[in-house]
Amino acid sequence: MTTRILLADDQDDVRIGFRLILDAQPDMTVVGEAADGARAVELARHLRPDVVLADVRMPGLDGLEVTRRLAAETRVIVVTTFDLDEYVHTALREGACGFLLKRSGPALLVEAVRAAMAGDTLISPQVTVRLLRGLTRQPPPPLEDPLTARELEIARLVARGHTNARIAAELTISAGTVKTHIAHIQRKVGAANRVGIAAWAWSTGQVT
Repeated sequence: MTTRILLADDQDDVRIGFRLILDAQPDMTVVGEAADGARAVELARHLRPDVVLADVRMPGLDGLEVTRRLAAETRVIVVTTFDLDEYVHTALREGACGFLLKRSGPALLVEAVRAAMAGDTLISPQVTVRLLRGLTRQPPPPLEDPLTARELEIARLVARGHTNARIAAELTISAGTVKTHIAHIQRKVGAANRVGIAAWAWSTGQVT
């Protein structure tokens, strides 16, 4: 199945770069581009993409308003140059399936699209670590099914914002094995996604 993607960014070079990265994936294709928020909403409702990549700052409607209008209809990943907590909180509150900094790199862009299609949420590591460090440490009750040593190791890496590919390379295991471990960790700690795993790790003092 091919994931259909709509790009919304007022900078031509950004859209061109994203298109080159995403169209190079065998399971992804860019079906449309918009240079402003209103056009993004219009195209999304006409083209019915699986994922919309929306810049925060665009003429007319910004990416956060685009997210608010489209999140109930399609998956929206907010992409921005501006590393502001206010943007992250608003984007996630409005239903975004991801929040990426433009400097995060091609691999994370592709992984964010795949995570959104899998029903997960991916946030740029730089943002994740800063936000989660601010959590009040009130440890939840002990786990009924404790994490294994390898699962705990992976949970700590997730909390530090590592992607599955980076975890696999660091631990010399396959990406599929990492994905299986993460599924087990989510079940054990009661997390809906990798952000929940990171929140558990930071709040319980597994990382500092």
